[in-house]
Amino acid sequence: MADSGARRQPSFTKVDQLRPGTHGHNLLLKVVDSKMVLQRGGGPQGRHMRIAECLVGDETGIIVFTARNDQVDVMKAGASVDLRNAKIDMFKGSMRLAVDKWGIVKAAESPADFTVKEDNNMSLIEFELVTVVE
Repeated sequence: MADSGARRQPSFTKVDQLRPGTHGHNLLLKVVDSKMVLQRGGGPQGRHMRIAECLVGDETGIIVFTARNDQVDVMKAGASVDLRNAKIDMFKGSMRLAVDKWGIVKAAESPADFTVKEDNNMSLIEFELVTVVE
């Protein structure tokens, strides 16, 4: 199969469309707040570990994003970020946005031109796993 060299444009998702257990989301967001929750120095293997919980959003709502290691440097309050191949993790019944090793977290090429809707926090919605017996 010959590669034409042309890449298709990614389709972007809005925060209010995110649902539990979904993945492959591309989002353009603004960082509202960022708080370091874990920082460990290098152990015997010399690995450093940093985890920050960041409140990110767009014009439809906000959600908590869990930033790991190098992602923490990009997630500064007020920054516009581009998330590729993001997924929804569940933590204590609420949604958390995350990007693993298969995704990309980078500063947006141009600042986002929207106002973040802070009164629709998708992470405050509590979900419960229900088993359906047929």
